[in-house]
Amino acid sequence: MNFRRSRSLRTVAIAAAAVGTMVLTACAPDSSNSGTPTSSSPAGATTSSSQSAESPAESAETTSSGSATSGGATGSTTAGAASPEDIAAATASLIAPGSLTVCTHLPYAPFQSNDDSGKAVGFDIDMMDLVAEQLGVTQAIVDTPFEGIKSGQDMATGKCDIAAAGMTITEERSKVILFSEPYFDATQALLVRSADQISSLEDLRGKRLGAQAATTGLDYANANKDQYGYEIVEYTDLAAEQQALTTNQIDAAINDLPVWSEFIKGSGGSAKIAAQFDTGEQYGFGMKLGNDALKAVVDSTIAAARADGTYDELYAQWIGDVPAS
Repeated sequence: MNFRRSRSLRTVAIAAAAVGTMVLTACAPDSSNSGTPTSSSPAGATTSSSQSAESPAESAETTSSGSATSGGATGSTTAGAASPEDIAAATASLIAPGSLTVCTHLPYAPFQSNDDSGKAVGFDIDMMDLVAEQLGVTQAIVDTPFEGIKSGQDMATGKCDIAAAGMTITEERSKVILFSEPYFDATQALLVRSADQISSLEDLRGKRLGAQAATTGLDYANANKDQYGYEIVEYTDLAAEQQALTTNQIDAAINDLPVWSEFIKGSGGSAKIAAQFDTGEQYGFGMKLGNDALKAVVDSTIAAARADGTYDELYAQWIGDVPAS
C-alpha cells in the first residue's frame, strides 16, 4: 500500500457538538465551535472538503468511491497492510455506514484546526484520511469538548468511532480508551515574549505561568511549582492561553512544542520558545475498548505510512523537520 501514489482528495464532514463543560486534557484544546447538521452526515456533522497532502494549497469536495485502496480489502501483503478480516470487521463496526466518524476538538494547530475557508485541516486530519481510505469510506469530523474524548465516553457511547485530537497516551486513559500505536513523540515547551529575559522555569520565580487546563503541560507545571516558586494560571483553551501571554497577563506559557512552533509562525517575532522539557509523551488515536479490528487497521495504516514515506511527507508539511530515525 503506497499512500503517496494512492492518496486522493476526500470529503470531510465537520461538526460541532453541543458545548459542555470546557475541561481540557493533555495535548488538546477546548472551544465552542458549532455547525449546522446536514442530512447526509452523521448526527451533528456538516460537510466540507479535506486538504490533499500532496497539494496543501488545493482541495475539492468529492464523492467517496466507496472502494478500498491497494493493500486494504484486497489483502495485499504490502508492509503494514491490514488483513481483509480486520478491514471487514472494522467497517462493520462504524457508527455511520460509509463514514469514519472522528471526534476532535478545534483548534489545535498544527494537528487540527479550521483554515480560512472553515475546512478542518492538519496532521491528525490527514492521518485519519489515510485510515478512512484504507476502509474505503470518507472521514466525518465531530468537533466536541475534549472532556468526552479523554474520558472515553464519546467512543463508548457511539458518538464517534475514533478520537484524533493530539492526545497523549497515559496509563489512566488506557483504562477507558483503546489507543493505537503511538504516532507522534511530544515535548513540552515554555513560550515567552521575545523581549523578556526568561530562559527556564527558574527565571519564573514570583511570576505567573499560564497552562492549559487538564493538560500534561499543566501537570508538569504543577510538579515543578514548589521548586521554582511561580504562580500557575489555568486557561480553558489554547487560544486563551496564547492571548494571555501576548497581552501581558502572564509571564510565560507551557504547552506542547508543536503548537507553540505553529503560533510563533504568525506572531510576527513577538514570541519565542525559551525552554523545552522532554517528558517522554506520545500521542495516540483513541477508540472504544474492545474494537480491536479498527485498532488493527489504524496501526497498519500508521505502519504503512511510515514505510512508504507518507508519514514523513505529512510531518514535514504540518510539523516541520522530520526527526532523525
